[in-house]
Amino acid sequence: MIDLKTFFNSLSPTSTESLEKFSLLFTPKILKKGDYFITDGQIAKEIGFLESGIIRAFYRNNEAIEYNKHFFINPCFIGGYASLITGTPNQIIQQALTECKIQVAKFADIQNLYETSPDIERCARVLAEQFFVQKEQREIEIVLLDADKRYEIFQKAFPQLEQEIPQYHIASYLGITPTQLSRIRKKRSGK
Repeated sequence: MIDLKTFFNSLSPTSTESLEKFSLLFTPKILKKGDYFITDGQIAKEIGFLESGIIRAFYRNNEAIEYNKHFFINPCFIGGYASLITGTPNQIIQQALTECKIQVAKFADIQNLYETSPDIERCARVLAEQFFVQKEQREIEIVLLDADKRYEIFQKAFPQLEQEIPQYHIASYLGITPTQLSRIRKKRSGK
């Protein structure tokens, strides 16, 4: 498990003083399995650092069908990023699939550090750039790759998740039905 200070400092070198100010903004919180970090329609105010557990990010259409967009595992930040930046209602729901230990801070408090700690702002920029690249790669996968290849990429990105979460969540993330996932898994196990 990688802690908050180690992860943030790995993004870009950060002074001990800035890192201390940054980490003091966070307080520990436990999400039980099924709890939400943020829901749709909510205006995001907080950002979290996932220390342990699994969180899924998903959206729900007008017919109440859910589509998994991403899985979060340590080390990573969670939160309604678009809502935090724009102040508009969140659309991507984040729910704990297992018990999760997180560190939570008010996003405005972090932004206030930028003036006096440019190294914190630089780390935040690097993190935003990483999110952008991840999002673009995911969009390309969904559009250009077949389900078998997307499953292979999922297995490399999240090797431990198949044993820890229901298969229908994985199928939703891959953009296929659970039956299709079962066929892919059966075909791959026969190799």
